[in-house]
Amino acid sequence: MWIIAGLGNPGGKYRNTRHNVGFQAVDLLSKRLYVTFASRENYLIAEGTIQDNPVVLLKPLTYMNLSGLAVSHLLRKKRASAENLIVIHDDLDLPPGRIKIKKGGSSGGHKGIKSIIDSIGSNEFIRIKIGIGRPAHLPTERYVLAKIPPEERPLIEESIKRATDAAITIISAGLQEAMTVFNRRDQSI
Repeated sequence: MWIIAGLGNPGGKYRNTRHNVGFQAVDLLSKRLYVTFASRENYLIAEGTIQDNPVVLLKPLTYMNLSGLAVSHLLRKKRASAENLIVIHDDLDLPPGRIKIKKGGSSGGHKGIKSIIDSIGSNEFIRIKIGIGRPAHLPTERYVLAKIPPEERPLIEESIKRATDAAITIISAGLQEAMTVFNRRDQSI
């Protein structure tokens, strides 16, 4: 069983913000898998399959900085390990339009990822990072919580689609294959 968690903040106020690209990715995945989200304790889940592999899509409702609470609860409930966890989230160090797949490592300053590492006691899970770029003249918090501007929207939407393609590839063809395909520097969009 695979768990794919998309990180974001709940509520209309945060819809279409840079920080919510993880939510947008699992929303798109749910459409591609023809599944709908149901409300549980402190998260939304949708269950389906990718090439006969059971998959649970997860949207924590704990707000970004406490994402680990929902992720660890679901891992325990489904008896899943960190090895079969994919987390999709925003990344300031990648330009808009780029994605990067990584397994393990530190949080890189991302508080949602830090919460997951702290809550599950492991950093050995797969991350699919969606580039949102660094702010030029805004504090980071204001930048990530701002709505995606119209000129960036096509790049972000394409990278969200590529992130869902990457998740499907990880499950169907393996992590190495997905990294070979999606971590190229010349990502054309």
